[in-house]
Amino acid sequence: MKFRTGGKRLSFKPASPQGLIRCNSGADSKVWMGEGNYFKAFFRPLGVMCLAYLCPEDCFRALFVLKREIHFSQDGGQLRGENIYYMQMALETAGKALGRTSPNPMVGAVVVRDGQVVGSGYHARAGTPHAEVHALREAGAKACGATLYVTLEPCCHHGRTGPCTEAVIKAGITKVVVAMEDPNPKVAGKGVKILQNAGITVETGVLEEQSRRLNEVFIKYISTRLPFVVMKTAMSLDGKIATASGESQWITGPASRAMVHRLRDRYDAILVGVGTVLADNPSLTTRLSEGGGKDPVRVVLDSRARTPVDAQIITQSSHSPTIIVTTSDAPRVKLQQLSDAGAQIMQLSADDNGICLHELLCKLAEREITSLLVEGGTRVNGTFINSNLVDKVCWFIAPKIIGGHAAPGPVGGIGITALADAMKLSDISLQRYGEDIGIEGYVAKRGE
Repeated sequence: MKFRTGGKRLSFKPASPQGLIRCNSGADSKVWMGEGNYFKAFFRPLGVMCLAYLCPEDCFRALFVLKREIHFSQDGGQLRGENIYYMQMALETAGKALGRTSPNPMVGAVVVRDGQVVGSGYHARAGTPHAEVHALREAGAKACGATLYVTLEPCCHHGRTGPCTEAVIKAGITKVVVAMEDPNPKVAGKGVKILQNAGITVETGVLEEQSRRLNEVFIKYISTRLPFVVMKTAMSLDGKIATASGESQWITGPASRAMVHRLRDRYDAILVGVGTVLADNPSLTTRLSEGGGKDPVRVVLDSRARTPVDAQIITQSSHSPTIIVTTSDAPRVKLQQLSDAGAQIMQLSADDNGICLHELLCKLAEREITSLLVEGGTRVNGTFINSNLVDKVCWFIAPKIIGGHAAPGPVGGIGITALADAMKLSDISLQRYGEDIGIEGYVAKRGE
C-alpha cells in the first residue's frame, strides 16, 4: 500500500486490507473498518487528497501520517487534527473491551502532555476502574498540566466505582476532550459542568458519531431500559433459509459462521424459537478460532415447554444460563423437569403473536441484559419485525440457489401489502466473508 502526504510517499504492507480511507479537501470521508475494528472515522477538511487501504495493525500508522505530515490550511486545523488523532486512539483503546463491559459502556482514555501520550486505558468490565482512572494511573505525575481525551463524558456519581471527575481534577488535568455526552441521566452533562467549575477546559463532540456507534448498545439500554436487538440470518441467493425438507446446515460458509460466533461473543444474549431447538439441537455457545470466547445467555421462546430436557442448550457445560420463556399453556410437570435439569423458567403473558416480546425485552433488561442477538427462524424473525423491535440486522447471503415453494424464507408473518410499508434500512455496510456477502444495516422504526 502507498500513502501520499506532503510530497512524501510512505509504503505499508498489510497482510489483509480491510478498509478504505479517502480524505478530500472540503469533504468528509469515512473509514470503513473490517472485523477487529469498531467504528467509522470521519475526517473533515484536511487540505489534501489521500487514498489508503488500512488493516487494523496499520490504522494508527496511517493516522499518524495524517497528523504529522499534513499542513493544515484552515485556522485551528492543526488543533482539530490532533484532537481527531488522539480521540481515534481513545476509541480504538475502548474497543478492546468489545462485549465485556455490559451493562456499562465501552470507554477509552488517553492522556497527552507536550505532544506525547503519557497514559492510556480502557474500562475492562463492570465493577472495575474506569478508563480515565487507568490512564491517569499510567500517566502518574505527568498527568498534571496534561490533556485527557476520553470517548464518553467522565462520570460524576458513586456507583460500583467512584466518580471519575474527582480523579481528573485531583490529577491536575488542565483540558478534557470528550467525544460524547453520557446519556445516563445520572451524568448527562453534569460531569462536564463539574470539570468546568474546577477550572478545566472542556471540549465536546470530537468524533461523536463514532463514539455513539461504538456504544449503540449502551445508548439504547440506558435511554429506553430495553436491550439493543440485532437480527442475524443466513440465506441463499434466492432467499431461502432451508430446503423444503428442512435441511439448513450449512447454507453459508466457514467465514460467515466464524463471524456469527464473534457476534455471539459480542452480545449479552442469543434468542431462538423452540422450533430451532427441536430441529437442530444447537448449543448456542461461542466458539472462536483463537479461543477465549464468552457464551451469551441462551433464550428460547417455548410457550408450551416442548424443549427436551436432554437438549444441548440445557445439558452442556457453560457459564451462561439457558432461559426457557413460556406461557400459562406450559405443563407444570414439564417446567419442573426443565428447572431440575438446570434451565431457568420465565413465564410471560401471551398476545396475538404468541409470547409477548415487549414484555420479554423488559424482563431481560431487568436482568441487565443489554443486547439480544436473534437467530430465529421464519416465525420468530417475522414476529420481531412485525412488532417493530429490531434495531439492527446482520444478513449473510450465500451464492447458492435452493428454490422450491415449500422452502422457507427468513421472515414470516402476515407481511405487508404496500411497498411503502416495507422495513427500511439505513447506514448499510457490506463485507465479504469467503464466498458469502454480509450486509449490516440499522432499522428505521415505523412511525418515526
